[in-house]
Amino acid sequence: MVLWVLATFATWGAALGWSVARAGMGTASDVLTERLDKAEVTPSAGLAMEPTLESAPKLAPEPAPEPAGNVVRVGRRRFLVQLGGATAAITLVGAGLGAVLRTSEQQPVPTGGQPTVPLPNADSSIEPVPGTRAEYTPVEDHYRIDINATPPNVDGTSWRLKIFGLVASPLTLSIDQIVADYEPVDQFVTLACVSNPLGGPLIGTTRWTGARLQDVLADVGVQENAKYARTYAVDGFHETLALDLVRSEPRIMLAYNWNDAPLPRVHGYPLRIYIPDHYGMKQPRWIEEIELVDEYVDGYWVTRGWDREATMKVTSVIDVVAVDGIIERDGGRFVPVGGIAHAGARSISRVEVQVDDGEWQEATLRPPLSDTTWVIWRYEWPFQPGEHVFRVRCNDGGGAPQITERQGTFPSGATGIDSLSAEL
Repeated sequence: MVLWVLATFATWGAALGWSVARAGMGTASDVLTERLDKAEVTPSAGLAMEPTLESAPKLAPEPAPEPAGNVVRVGRRRFLVQLGGATAAITLVGAGLGAVLRTSEQQPVPTGGQPTVPLPNADSSIEPVPGTRAEYTPVEDHYRIDINATPPNVDGTSWRLKIFGLVASPLTLSIDQIVADYEPVDQFVTLACVSNPLGGPLIGTTRWTGARLQDVLADVGVQENAKYARTYAVDGFHETLALDLVRSEPRIMLAYNWNDAPLPRVHGYPLRIYIPDHYGMKQPRWIEEIELVDEYVDGYWVTRGWDREATMKVTSVIDVVAVDGIIERDGGRFVPVGGIAHAGARSISRVEVQVDDGEWQEATLRPPLSDTTWVIWRYEWPFQPGEHVFRVRCNDGGGAPQITERQGTFPSGATGIDSLSAEL
């Protein structure tokens, strides 16, 4: 095991050095120093990787290559975001969580990166700034965090979901029964890892399909004294979900499809749960049992110090300052700036951008894919030569501002103002 970990470090280090050399971005030490400063990685946050969800062998959709020349610092940010998943995984191992190992073992994905249905905002006149991460994440690029070295390989034909405990009629369901017997619901969803640093890649958006948990539980006759549903997964992961939340939230689903195709093996085939407004650490994959109980029991990562509720933070990110995409309009020159903002299932009402120490200016919001996805924003800044620092902040749908105080990922998710430097 020790030799394996050492080999992993050596391989990763060599790969990083090669990537840096190819990118022309200075030394690996420079890149790591800047990335670690940005992520505020600490030894305690090494547990951070929220292995409830998905590992990050792949990153947020890779944008078009950055032009050379006067966008070196922006290119470095892009490069760092792309390496974020690997960096975080190595941090995890270094922190002593040997059981949580990133795996690059990805099975072929049955569908490509494009959604199988038209995006609901396809006719919007507000276009993402070139270089902003893709609005819809290719399934093969969606992040994941695993708690074991190898994800389970579940045989869907013999797999069964067992629902038992404080119920009148215990139930055992095949995946075919879940698909056929319950009305399917579709939802565009942005899912994020609680250990995602500001501007990091541990976040993705795709189209989920599944059965409402409300509908499934209606068939077992939940007893009056049942208060919680405990979910158990094939990989040993477990979580506890309040039945009051299930009753009030019809969007909670037992999901079996992503992008209209069965879940990839590494993303939870044949069944995983979706709970709006919560980080992935609360949402097991490879579910095989649901037990109805009368007392709360801490879930896998809650017992390890992570936040019990794990509600997604209001967050905004600058992805790009498009210094080579300057727009000329009405005799003026404008620099497009773009990124994302998200607040779980609480939507986004406002995004503002500040340049250097200037006034905060309101950005334009592209209509989101749904009320549970991120929002793409853009701002066109009047050009001024020199080196500038761009900052972003946002408010959720109810007007609540994001937390501006900088805080690392442990135990409740990162907060703070994201910033990006660019020279024009």
